[in-house]
Amino acid sequence: MRSKFYTFKEKVIKLRKSGKTYGEIQNAIGYKIAKSTLSDWCHSIYLTSDQKKKIDIAVNINSKKGLALALKINKDRREKYLNSIKKRNEHLASFLKNKDIAKIVLTMLYLGEGSKKHGTLVFGNSDPYIISLFLYLLRFCYNIDENKFRCTIQCRADHDIPKLEDFWSSVTQIPLEKFYKARIDNRSIGKISKNKNYKGVCRIDYFSADVFLELMSIPKILYHGPVAQW
Repeated sequence: MRSKFYTFKEKVIKLRKSGKTYGEIQNAIGYKIAKSTLSDWCHSIYLTSDQKKKIDIAVNINSKKGLALALKINKDRREKYLNSIKKRNEHLASFLKNKDIAKIVLTMLYLGEGSKKHGTLVFGNSDPYIISLFLYLLRFCYNIDENKFRCTIQCRADHDIPKLEDFWSSVTQIPLEKFYKARIDNRSIGKISKNKNYKGVCRIDYFSADVFLELMSIPKILYHGPVAQW
């Protein structure tokens, strides 16, 4: 009686002669034989040009399928991971109902993204969520005079400026009549924007030296408080 090994080998050789890929052979025999072993068994088999072409096409298709599957798995895994981050931190939003905590968050946000030179608030970002958060905190923490707001869009030459201004006016709740003339990056003239979702940078000016000085003083107060004692 012939061994199971030779039965597998004969099936492999027969399938390879028919133009099957090693992956297809593994599926056909229902056994996970290493591809290096399959290659060793089949190295002397003569394949026609049509069979080689068929195998090359099948390998290419299977490779794309494998890549697509891997991308989907990674996407699902990342989405699950990001959802876990959101779930374990979503309770933090309730802390912003406390005005003192909100003011500290506002200070840290401005410290990272705002200008420290103008003696008045100048804050810019390309992310609508960051702009919305900044304005929410500013309006929540202070008695804001909406007439002191000005907005400037910094964008690329091929942007639809009126459309951008409508978008940022909706995000900021600052009326269009308080928008300065958009500033176009001269380096982008004659170049097509690759990122179609890019909405430019929204710069917010709020003319209040008092609020500016307070936000600049809070980090020093925090440092000379508990931080300096560490």
